[in-house]
Amino acid sequence: MTLCYTEKMKLHDIQLIYQYNYWANGKILASASRISQEQLLVQSEFTSNSLRGTLFHIVDGERLWRVLFETNEIVEEWEEGDFPDFKSLERKFKEEEIALRSYLNRLTDADMDGHLRYTVEGGIQRDRILWHCLYHLVNHGTQHRSEAAAMLTSFNASPGELDFTVFLNENP
Repeated sequence: MTLCYTEKMKLHDIQLIYQYNYWANGKILASASRISQEQLLVQSEFTSNSLRGTLFHIVDGERLWRVLFETNEIVEEWEEGDFPDFKSLERKFKEEEIALRSYLNRLTDADMDGHLRYTVEGGIQRDRILWHCLYHLVNHGTQHRSEAAAMLTSFNASPGELDFTVFLNENP
């Protein structure tokens, strides 16, 4: 089977998956608000080492991609230590949601098929279709929210179901 990477994506479709993204982030953040500072920092076997590390990775990823979308430039990552507690992370999630929604609101259907060209480490050139990158960012968040959900569940603070279909049922 040959994959077709040029199928058209409409802006309203991307906006829908971002509504899902922020709904799911909200569920994770609501659960995380119920745990202790010690639990936030407990070491885990997941990629980002702790719930704080995982939440930091999600929000910093959203910021890095948003800036790339807006400027075609890759910026430096934040430092996890700059977010010592849940409240500092929660503020950044809210700020990034506002900034990314503002960016999405400036786009058109025609922009979805535009190209995002940038250079990664080692001087490697990338040329991606914008909607692929926008979709990737939500998918990236899904992976790390599942890790956060597992950690939260181990702290008896499960966020509940995060499936897209549950979002659709709750937001008809």
